[in-house]
Amino acid sequence: MSQTGERVAQQRRSGRRHQNNDGLIPVLARRVREVEAKAQGGKKLGPTNRTKFQVIALLMREERARAKSDPELTEAQRAEQLKRLDGIAQILAKTAARDTSLIQLLETDASPSAAAQKMRRDWLLESGTALSPDDLVIVVEEPKVLDNKPVLSAELAEKQVVPQSVKARQLSNPFLAPDFTRYAEQAQPAPRRRLDSWELLGPLFKSFEQGAGGQIASMELPPAPKIDRYAPPGMELMHHQAQFIESARLGHRTFLLADEPGLGKTAQSLLAASVAGAYPLLAVVPNVVKMNWAREVERWTPQRRATVIHGDGAGLDAFADIVVVNYEVLDRHLSWIAQMGFKGMVVDEAHFIKNLHSQRSQHVLALADTIRKTAPGGEPLLIALTGTPLINDIDDFRAIWQFLGWIDGTKPTRELMDRLEETGLTPADHEFYPEAREIVIDLGIVRRRKIDVAADLPSRRIVDMPVELDDELGRSIKAAERELAARLVARYERALAAGVGEGVEGGTDARREHLIRVVAHAELEESKGAKTGENVFTMVRRIGQAKAGLAADYAAQLARSTGKVVFFAKHIDVMDQAEALFAARELGAVSIRGDQSAIERQKAIDAFQNDPEVSVVVCSLTAAGVGINLQVSSNVVLAELSWTSAEQTQAIDRVHRIGQEEPVTAWRIIAAQTIDSKIAELIDAKQGLALRALDGIDVEPGSEASVQLDALVGLLRDALN
Repeated sequence: MSQTGERVAQQRRSGRRHQNNDGLIPVLARRVREVEAKAQGGKKLGPTNRTKFQVIALLMREERARAKSDPELTEAQRAEQLKRLDGIAQILAKTAARDTSLIQLLETDASPSAAAQKMRRDWLLESGTALSPDDLVIVVEEPKVLDNKPVLSAELAEKQVVPQSVKARQLSNPFLAPDFTRYAEQAQPAPRRRLDSWELLGPLFKSFEQGAGGQIASMELPPAPKIDRYAPPGMELMHHQAQFIESARLGHRTFLLADEPGLGKTAQSLLAASVAGAYPLLAVVPNVVKMNWAREVERWTPQRRATVIHGDGAGLDAFADIVVVNYEVLDRHLSWIAQMGFKGMVVDEAHFIKNLHSQRSQHVLALADTIRKTAPGGEPLLIALTGTPLINDIDDFRAIWQFLGWIDGTKPTRELMDRLEETGLTPADHEFYPEAREIVIDLGIVRRRKIDVAADLPSRRIVDMPVELDDELGRSIKAAERELAARLVARYERALAAGVGEGVEGGTDARREHLIRVVAHAELEESKGAKTGENVFTMVRRIGQAKAGLAADYAAQLARSTGKVVFFAKHIDVMDQAEALFAARELGAVSIRGDQSAIERQKAIDAFQNDPEVSVVVCSLTAAGVGINLQVSSNVVLAELSWTSAEQTQAIDRVHRIGQEEPVTAWRIIAAQTIDSKIAELIDAKQGLALRALDGIDVEPGSEASVQLDALVGLLRDALN
């Protein structure tokens, strides 16, 4: 709101006096009772009542400030008004306790939407408050773009950085000219249309609430090609993935890809960019998955290069085909990104931008608008990825639709408007809603569920999620790993000088490998008995502590989008960190630990299996890895790695067992560029050996000691190389 508290007080004093039955407080009392009644029985409030809730909180704060500072009130009148406002506040608090998603609307910095501003104005007028002309006009700030570049505030402009690689690219191609030809038609004044006088966004959102008819919100996709020409050698696309990519190949350019997690949305978006020629491609993603994006580029489009922006962009390759940036550092790179000539943009976990008034959302939307207007060669590819596009209410669609260019602030853009006009219907017609819903879906909403494509999925799969440990703890871990490698090299050189292994047959290379294993074995035996100092065990534990927050954050995202999640960790402190994060996110969680009694453990299992309010079970790998059933979930997060493939398999099998009706996905959180990555590779190799052994090939499955030893062997070998 633009007016200050003093101005509000002056306006209120110029209106009618606030007696018991007139003024603003009785209006707020009536409205808060309406909202309370709607929230009875644990029901989630709809968009209108959520807006009412926010406006009540906003006006209550304003009225409290006025009552405290109004010199015309007697102390008795002041006390009476504050008492009545406290009663309204108590009802708000009780309502928020029933529907915890309302709590964010109580925050003082929660920006009111245009609908909330209108409601505030109407209630003030109803109460008899005199308003200034400025308050009668509703203005909602939208992301600003000037000369096809985001407008930066002075504070934001000061934060901008230009990595050296970007400067080199700009020098190599200083005349990157935008293509405005496709906007020539849009530049002409639009003809007066039948629906111009209608407010359409509300009815469009409403159409998804009442116009569904039991049908899933997914556009009709073309048939998948009989021959898979998209996947690289050795890889294979599922049927639903091939259909999406074929749609992009045939020219569709805007998508809300809302497949459930585990159905390969990242791969689909990368291959869609490939068939659409949408390079360079910008991917805006959460921090926890940005390393995985680079890995997926290598897997699915190996002929393309990806670069990941860390911090100020040191090490960035501006000549890469795909630039990956996380939301947290986007603000300092806006200036050069807007000038790069991107032909495509993907926003991963797009529900992160649902709040139009947040800085994060405004940065993303301003960049998307710039890319739409300046993409060389034609329409850019814009993809919003989210398994959960709706968090609180149907209005959460607004930011995603604006990112995709389907709406512009408070109205549909030309393509959507033209299609609505063709129906010959208005929101006054009942038939408008199912028709409007189908029109929006055909703009590019794609939604598939695991249960619908189960025949195309493996019964169980493991997905690695590399994360970058770029904080102080992560840097100390990498420094400790370098020290351990240096200690192993020094041991190796002493053994070499002492003549160890001189009698080994096979020449220099054979002796070298013999020495490496001897040194690694000696280090491992010393580490097992060590009480202090850095070794492979303490390092792995510290990596687990550093990953805990990122792993718990990813588990929380899964719980919000897919339902119940099983979270496994090895160490108590990692479990404690995870439980604290889930509590902060208001997610119900129980834990299964080694110090529990059998009764306590079964109580936790039953709560996870049967209580809809319990979203996550935090499990010890050793205490919960065997003997329990958790198949109410189909998603497992492995926050820390086990030393054996068997322990990992046992953990996943708590979910993947008789009674499971959905394909199971285990998400392994792996610290990139650390020994964690090597351990993951070794576990996979040992698992492959074990599987082959079960198939009748006479090989020895990997043991815990062999993974520990091979991890040290790999560390020493890399250091020597």
